[in-house]
Amino acid sequence: MLRRTVLALAAATAFAGPVFAAGHSKDIVDTAVEAGSFGTLVAAVEAAGLVETLKGLGPFTVFAPTDEAFAKLPAGTVEDLLKPENKDKLIAILTYHVVPGKVMSGDLANGMKAETAQGAEVTIMTEGGVKVNEATVITADIEASNGVIHVIDSVIMPPM
Repeated sequence: MLRRTVLALAAATAFAGPVFAAGHSKDIVDTAVEAGSFGTLVAAVEAAGLVETLKGLGPFTVFAPTDEAFAKLPAGTVEDLLKPENKDKLIAILTYHVVPGKVMSGDLANGMKAETAQGAEVTIMTEGGVKVNEATVITADIEASNGVIHVIDSVIMPPM
């Protein structure tokens, strides 16, 4: 099972390579825009007013949900979060996906806790594939000029 997971992650990383072929000369936001699979995340970052922050010096580690991850949320959730009156809730959710500092996959340990920019911790599990809370890392270590992106298959929600 572990071997199959490692092979799947290696294959996913190999196929993602051409999407991020520019190396890490672009910041986290530009890397996400260029990838083309983070349209919802980028729209949310813009609505929350976090673009300049994530273009800043960092370094940042971003657990980036794909468009498919956002599509798993109940119908109407994303549209509701993008409303100006829900900006604080959107900021809390997005900053829960960001860890200050650059954390590469080789730095992870099973059961590791990491404090997010939102203030709450996420739990990292490495047995049987890497998970951040309940989300699975599907592509790891996408370097940007101001940090690293780890692509996840679900949106993680901060504790209430």
